[in-house]
Amino acid sequence: MTKYAFLLLSILLLLGCEPAPQAQHSQALQTASGEPVDKNRGVIFPQDHGPHLKQGIEWWYVTANLSAETGETFGVQWTLFRTQLPLPFESTWWDNQLYFAHFALQHQQSHVAFERFARAGQAGVTASPFVAHLDNWSLKSTQQSFLPLNMKASQGDYAIDVSLNNSPLTLHGENGYSQKTQSGHASYYFSYPFLESHGTLTFNGKKYQVSGNAWYDREWSASLLDKSQLGWDWFSLVSDDNPKQGLMLFCIRDAQQNYDYCSGTRIDEQGQATLIPKQDIRLHALQHITIDGKKYPSQWKVELPNSSAVLIESITKNSLNKLSIPYWEGRVRASGGFNGIGYAELAGY
Repeated sequence: MTKYAFLLLSILLLLGCEPAPQAQHSQALQTASGEPVDKNRGVIFPQDHGPHLKQGIEWWYVTANLSAETGETFGVQWTLFRTQLPLPFESTWWDNQLYFAHFALQHQQSHVAFERFARAGQAGVTASPFVAHLDNWSLKSTQQSFLPLNMKASQGDYAIDVSLNNSPLTLHGENGYSQKTQSGHASYYFSYPFLESHGTLTFNGKKYQVSGNAWYDREWSASLLDKSQLGWDWFSLVSDDNPKQGLMLFCIRDAQQNYDYCSGTRIDEQGQATLIPKQDIRLHALQHITIDGKKYPSQWKVELPNSSAVLIESITKNSLNKLSIPYWEGRVRASGGFNGIGYAELAGY
């Protein structure tokens, strides 16, 4: 899901402003762009692998936990964002769409993140065969079918070049329609949670052969938060079990940074989703870390129905993407009622 940063950034670029202080974040997030998603539409393939220009915000999002032959472990984020950004005048070189991409890697307690911007042509997405790219950062199908995928990005001494394959499809919410607030803000949201990943990763100039699990998120919307809300904590978790199980959770935070509206999905080995009702989710931040003067949770307890409590803890503690709009995105480990590894995103702190 992810994904708070690009909506705020696009608004700021349009207005020619510097990034807003925290008190203005919720107001910026309320600027709806395009049409709300239609609950009755459903998900349509292969069309929905491509862009939805009627909706103003959209992303193609991969996170991965990978291990090298040396036993070392790594985290990967690859994201392409699209947002409507109409200019107050007509131009032959601008189609009212802004694209930007984020690429981040983690190893032990080291975290690096990079960002690129583009307009259509320099960046773009096609549905079939699927290609999403910005310059030479790309995520694309290697056959006519959507899977398998190849994911590439490189920046200086850091790079990723891996295949992604063999995951079922999961539709979150009600057949892909994912409600985000009490007042009805919603997106369409689906995932490929159990992607088997193999290839090479370069970290600080050293190249590794890596393999592991990747989680692909696909989401589009017009507006995600209410005026009183600041951001969210989001988690994607994959069990250590065989066959794999998945767990997706998010909790929106209100103006006092209290968890306000939660939702979740249990995922079986076939990708079938079971919605966890918002009233059955309790998220508590147990420990925090201070980064650049702001407090971010680093350990959580999650209470879910028919399960013992789940303890989630960050792995690379300072996983702050210090980009145009900072947000925390990093590896986490889960134990207790769910044992596994995954990723968390903390937006709006």
